Amino acid sequence: MNKTFEKLNPWLEKAYALNSALILFEWDNETEAPEQASELTAKAIEILSTEYYKTIINSDVKKLIKQLSEEKNLSDKEQAILKDIKKQYDSMEPIPSEEYQAYQGLVARAPSIWAKAKAADDYSMFAPTLKEIIDYQKKFIKYRLKAGKTKFKPYDLLLNDYEEGFTMKELDVFFETLKKELVPLIQDIAAKKDKICKDYNYKAFPVELQKSFNRKLAEHVGFDFKRGVIKESVHPFTTNLHNKDVRITTAYHEHNLESALFSTIHESGHAMYEMHIADDLTATPAGTGTSMGMHEGQSRLFENNFGRSRAFWVPLFQELKDTFPEQLSDIDLDTFILGINKSSPSLIRTEADELTYSLHILIRYEIEKMIFEKDVDVDKLPEIWAEKYKEYLGVTPEKDSEGILQDIHWACGNFGYFPSYALGTAIAAQIYAHLKQSIPLDDYLEAGNFQPINEYLKEHIHRFGKTKTTNEILNDMMGEEFNPQYYVDYLKEKYSNLYRDL
Repeated sequence: MNKTFEKLNPWLEKAYALNSALILFEWDNETEAPEQASELTAKAIEILSTEYYKTIINSDVKKLIKQLSEEKNLSDKEQAILKDIKKQYDSMEPIPSEEYQAYQGLVARAPSIWAKAKAADDYSMFAPTLKEIIDYQKKFIKYRLKAGKTKFKPYDLLLNDYEEGFTMKELDVFFETLKKELVPLIQDIAAKKDKICKDYNYKAFPVELQKSFNRKLAEHVGFDFKRGVIKESVHPFTTNLHNKDVRITTAYHEHNLESALFSTIHESGHAMYEMHIADDLTATPAGTGTSMGMHEGQSRLFENNFGRSRAFWVPLFQELKDTFPEQLSDIDLDTFILGINKSSPSLIRTEADELTYSLHILIRYEIEKMIFEKDVDVDKLPEIWAEKYKEYLGVTPEKDSEGILQDIHWACGNFGYFPSYALGTAIAAQIYAHLKQSIPLDDYLEAGNFQPINEYLKEHIHRFGKTKTTNEILNDMMGEEFNPQYYVDYLKEKYSNLYRDL
């Protein structure tokens, strides 16, 4: 290890320990904590967040970052860690510690406020908290821009926090391509939606039986329960402390079988990425997915490209029928495959079909731009949300829980995150095209053999953590950087074939 880096390492280890504590609080808040715990827990999170801030933002770390930036003999691992810690430093240093602490307490309390508002279908219960979060974000953006650390526009700064190299300029082109190429296809397919019946999906499926099957489903795709757990939460998510402690959640709905199935597959895709990070990188700033887009690329690859294929369900469908014999007695595999791929414009992002999903992201992207580039009135967001859903998907929410309150992200302060879902979905299609050319993918899926699939992904993507960028990983793996045309072609071919004879 570089000698200067050795001096930085104790600071990194302390930051890791503090961040682990914060992660555990987040996990507990979403899965196990009692309803009335949030206020006092938020205070503990504020204090830990302040300690984390002081561990990163201090004169010693600043000096070491400067020295390391001038070093010529850093390893790939050290360079990746330096890049990440410098990015953290530059984003946090301009923010006064007392404001940083107060904000962390706010976003610790906000999810429970959001959950209560969602349960009550009342945006007005959450709006004041959302305004406060946005005001803090805008203030922090001004601090960061004034510090001269970046030339970004306000919203570009947030986008860069999640997906480096993708600003509004690139994303506007990306989403315009999707609108041009996919909206006509969505409209054509929507006209045929009634030709596919999936009433079976909404029968009563006992939750305990769902839990049992979903655990087997996670194991099937490679989730290692010796290094991970699966729990329940209102909004499914994945988190991790290191590659031997990766945690996922799902949400079960008695009258919607597909919901938990595909949430579990999706979160397991995230988990595979984290479980496969190299041992010498895990528990370091470079020991996680290289970007949110690539992370979503793994989860969407598992959920959609694998999980909605016929080959995937060949070894699983009979066990699903055996688990729910009354509900699925008249359903054969081909009917099930048509059902899980049925496209019909809907209101809920997490329940959206593969074809319409990215339009849900487009709507959130456009609203976030309005918040940070045009100072839109937060009280008008439900109305704007409804208008955009009617414009792009032809559906209108009748209540806040299926509209503006359906996602937890803004309650956590995660503005700029949503575009990564669409980028990741496109990245997944690109990787899927490569896998079909490089390995006998369908044969493995039909055999229920995920080991060679996971080994390939580990070798070419997962193990590198942040030592490679998204485009470096794609280029090294398939000789090409991010190209959304794979996504467009994949959807056009898939849905043309599915609906050809209907």
